[in-house]
Amino acid sequence: MEALLSWLEAQLADNSIFTLQTLSHYGEGLTTTVQLVFLSLVIGLVAAVPLAIGRGSRHGWIKWPIFAYTYVFRGTPLLIQLYLIYYGVVFVDGIQESWLWIILEDPFVPALIAFTLNTAAYTTEIFRGAIKSTSKGEIEAARAYGMSPGLTMRRIIIPSAFRRALPAYGNEVIFMLHASAIASVVTIMDLTGAARFVYARYYAPFEAFLFVAAIYLCLTFAILYFFRHLEKKLLAHLQPQNG
Repeated sequence: MEALLSWLEAQLADNSIFTLQTLSHYGEGLTTTVQLVFLSLVIGLVAAVPLAIGRGSRHGWIKWPIFAYTYVFRGTPLLIQLYLIYYGVVFVDGIQESWLWIILEDPFVPALIAFTLNTAAYTTEIFRGAIKSTSKGEIEAARAYGMSPGLTMRRIIIPSAFRRALPAYGNEVIFMLHASAIASVVTIMDLTGAARFVYARYYAPFEAFLFVAAIYLCLTFAILYFFRHLEKKLLAHLQPQNG
């Protein structure tokens, strides 16, 4: 490790902007961005599946609150949601005297809540549409085998809906990666926050933000490759067979 750091320091000796210190800020920002996006997507996906099922319920007391939630979070900017959660939590009576404040005073947690609620709303609608478009033949076949509605949902409808929703969900993952750039407005040192630090210190906006743009581009291509590979694997039965 020391040899690698010595080599990097020698390579960057003539560079006044991209030093080991600034690169370490980008490294911290990359770690924070990946953690924020990954955790919000995982929690949002887990929450979206039951919400999508409830969204298609025949009972109004189940589907209408879910509809209101998805409508609000899909119809308002993520930045406003982040501001309301980050700044609004301070105005909750007694919150600063409770044990919750130990968790919520870290800006990462309100940002995670805002990102999770936002992506869960979009993912709920993605899965609801995929569930709704399930072929009646699949459902009738499951009933013919004697499956209960719950078993049909778990073994037939949800796996089939997941395969159909995969392309749209891949776009949602990329959207959340790009949207994470706003996390720096609540003092989180993510990739954009690292670029702002470099810009403020060296007055080099092009170098600072072009470098972070290249990192986002690499992450985006990695996500695209992952979902293309996953689609190819899960939707292999739909591909035309040679011969």
